[in-house]
Amino acid sequence: MRPAGTNATLNAKPYDLILAGGGLANGLIAWRLRTARPDLRILLLEQDAQIGGNHTWSFHDSDLDDAQRAWLAPLVAARWPHYEVVFPELQRTLAGGYASIASDDFARVLAPILGDTLRTNTTIAALTPTSVTLVDGTVLHAGAVIDGRGPVHSDRLALGFQTFLGQEVRLAAPHGLTAPILMDASVAQQGGYRFVYVLPFGPDRLLIEDTHYVDAPERDPERLRANIAAYAAARGWRIVEVLREERGALPITLACDHDGYWDDLHGQPSSGLRAGLFHPTTGYSLPHAVRLAERIAQQPDLRAAALFAAIRAHATGEWRRQRFFRLLNRMLFLAGEADHRWRVMQRFYTLSAPLIARFYAGRPTLGDQLRVVSGKPPVPVGQAVAAALKTQPQQIRTSA
Repeated sequence: MRPAGTNATLNAKPYDLILAGGGLANGLIAWRLRTARPDLRILLLEQDAQIGGNHTWSFHDSDLDDAQRAWLAPLVAARWPHYEVVFPELQRTLAGGYASIASDDFARVLAPILGDTLRTNTTIAALTPTSVTLVDGTVLHAGAVIDGRGPVHSDRLALGFQTFLGQEVRLAAPHGLTAPILMDASVAQQGGYRFVYVLPFGPDRLLIEDTHYVDAPERDPERLRANIAAYAAARGWRIVEVLREERGALPITLACDHDGYWDDLHGQPSSGLRAGLFHPTTGYSLPHAVRLAERIAQQPDLRAAALFAAIRAHATGEWRRQRFFRLLNRMLFLAGEADHRWRVMQRFYTLSAPLIARFYAGRPTLGDQLRVVSGKPPVPVGQAVAAALKTQPQQIRTSA
């Protein structure tokens, strides 16, 4: 790894591909290309001291196929054979593998594989589809540049947010959990759909994450920390050390002018959240990052125009498949009282385990979709219908 510099030998020859931002999506793209097409001259630029940031990424086994799980396996920090959900009127254990990747492991595994193709402590001042300008004035040229530096504000989107704060903690005694708790929504709701997410990383080590589906991304971190402390105390867990803390606000798509959004990128190849590649209801992005990395590794023409077209086509296919999820999101955010949003998710978790697995994987069948919306809705019918009809971002902003 090298810091940013003005060494002319670094810039003597254009790169085949530059990846701007060392997050999940670009890291997996770089790894896949390094493995499958080592002849390419690629460069991954990250402004921090290591790639991956401070995150925990999780996925269900059913989100990926066997081959995808195999090449991702070196990154997996923990895996469990089942998981639990808890609601005021429902507690359920569901079979099915669930796994998590820690950003420290992501950096530890990928850094030696990427070698000199990774440059950390490198801040980008500007970029185009074929060049990157660093803050020291260095200009790097490439056949294409992929921008993976996170989401951007756009009037083409109407969003809710999954805002969270998580603490990895060490306890005074074993916690007794044998599986993750993906949603414990038995807690006070606090003005939105709130649940606690718990991952047991060791006998006395947990990630406890306080999560809120709310209308704005801001949430008082001190309140979330207090929520975590209260939850641990209620479970009889005494925290003796906070090992690390992570925070975030994931976009939850309610409506999108998809063509307009991509037109506004003006030919700039993009990845990850910037490309809209995430599960629109859960916010999970890892399966999408895996599929995009494979798509790009198989792309014969990596020049900017061809790559932009390929990524846009890939994202468009995902967007079309996600129409049903956007409808559900609007029902969750726009229909009924905010403190009763949990009823939508509680009802969902009464459905069959295979249906729930397909939902998480982003591939529900038509029958699944009909089953999810059949019967008495857990929100007022009139509000549910009104929310379903608001398919354009402007309709949602006008009614807000």
